Amino acid sequence: MKREIYNALKAWKSSEDRKPLILDGARQVGKTWIIKEFGEREYQKVAYLNCDRLAEMKTLFYDFDVKRLLRAFSSIVDMPILPGETLIILDEIQEAPGGITALKYFCEEAPDYHIICAGSLLGINLHSGTGYPVGKVDELRMFPMTFEEFLDATGNSVLLEEMKRRHWEELSPMSVKLVDLLRQYYYVGGMPEVVDCYVRTQNLHKVREIQNRILKDYHLDFARHVPTDQLPRVTAVWDSLPSQLARDNKKFIYGVIKKGARAREYENAIQWLLHAGLVHKISRVNSIQRPLKFYEDVSAFKLFILDLGLLGALVDVSAREILTEENFFVEYKGAFTEQFIAQEMLASNYKLYYYSKENSPLEIDFIIQKEFIYPIEVKAEENLKSKSLRSVYSENSSLKPVRFSMAGYKEQDWVINVPLYLARVWMEGAD
Repeated sequence: MKREIYNALKAWKSSEDRKPLILDGARQVGKTWIIKEFGEREYQKVAYLNCDRLAEMKTLFYDFDVKRLLRAFSSIVDMPILPGETLIILDEIQEAPGGITALKYFCEEAPDYHIICAGSLLGINLHSGTGYPVGKVDELRMFPMTFEEFLDATGNSVLLEEMKRRHWEELSPMSVKLVDLLRQYYYVGGMPEVVDCYVRTQNLHKVREIQNRILKDYHLDFARHVPTDQLPRVTAVWDSLPSQLARDNKKFIYGVIKKGARAREYENAIQWLLHAGLVHKISRVNSIQRPLKFYEDVSAFKLFILDLGLLGALVDVSAREILTEENFFVEYKGAFTEQFIAQEMLASNYKLYYYSKENSPLEIDFIIQKEFIYPIEVKAEENLKSKSLRSVYSENSSLKPVRFSMAGYKEQDWVINVPLYLARVWMEGAD
């Protein structure tokens, strides 16, 4: 399967200022596979060392003698490690005390050696005795497969190329097929193992079994990595996510977790899930002006799960509901559709916000700042009424409102309607 991050890895390799690279992201988003694939295709040799499975890696970084460490790596993989020719992969580096700190010394003393470290965020920022080498590493973050990557994996690469040409009207006859593919993506999601199973077998029951196993693995990770006093709170926040997203106003409410819950009780639990890459936090802004960061209200936020397919598995939505029911997109108060847009935009590394007014029903689902500011409304139906968008535009005509919906592409004098299946392609071409 093709992953978009591959091009970023090639750019890292060719960079004159290349530093050791940390590839992070949640477990099972495909980090190990992509770096092995990259190494095999772009280097003469790959020295793969799993810091979790190789016992000697857990005690190897007792000092930061780079020459000694390189000799040790070479002896473990039983091959010479040559600068520029061998890719050194340190997988699950968070399991090797001192491993992350050692990257500073590789950057300073052995810059000709190419090193990629993969690590789930589970435990990295909480790992005792680990000093993060600020300024001495490059970083990339990996997400589940996007809808575009899903299209390519399912044999729709020609259709994907047509989408990227941005000839919107010419895509109109393909809308039925694209909506059907979007429904498939809503069910399967973007976890690579799940997508691979679906492509090979088309077995929807097997797809759900793998999704449920991944969710079970995450719970096992909670037990392994979360501090004992925080474990019940992390689990409670995680289990509350479907209920949070099924609300009309998707602002995170602590009272949904349990009656009387307070922010101070659950702040660390939410932070842990963020570090793990299992949730994404979208903060509120109280004014739609540049720079948006100035107007961020960190006390009000939405939480989205990392993957659309896993959300479906969490709430046990059936394949029949997603793939065939006419009104599915508007069920559950549009939770799946807003999750889809958040997931697509985050994978493009956009900083997302949302906007709302106190004591008012007015809310803008997402705000993105590029050269212009884009207020985004997400609709899980074809209804094109947009009172909130119209309201904010009437106050500031420099905004570029956009509506993602199930309707076709349409340019109006003040807003552009973009079909949901074109959301990411369209946004990447916007100013």
